[in-house]
Amino acid sequence: MADFIDTNIVVYAFDNDEPVKQARAREVMRERPDAVISTQVMLEWYSVVTRKFSPPMPAEAAGEGLTALAGLDVVPADRELVLRAAETADRHQLSIWDAMIIESAVVAGCATLITEDLTDGAVIRGVAVHNPFN
Repeated sequence: MADFIDTNIVVYAFDNDEPVKQARAREVMRERPDAVISTQVMLEWYSVVTRKFSPPMPAEAAGEGLTALAGLDVVPADRELVLRAAETADRHQLSIWDAMIIESAVVAGCATLITEDLTDGAVIRGVAVHNPFN
């Protein structure tokens, strides 16, 4: 069963300002060639690398990065996913964005979410949260 990889892990894989986390994130991704992401992860990654990185990643390089990410299994966002995420956000007191990630992992059949953003070891909607930096 494939693992779902959250945006922060993908971002760290490209973040030269965080060499320790970059190395670990790259290792995580290398170990999981069948990893699952979502359209949300792709969009958030593009936004971070082109706007928050210093210096920002050039659009052409970011586009190439998106093309590489598109080679993974990608869960698309649709209205049903958004509605389920809203329920999950309310039920588990999560941001809508974190709930979208959880619901994307559920849709993909992932048992594990690799992320830095949620509590390591938590299980939400049957998905176990794992922080690879702990």
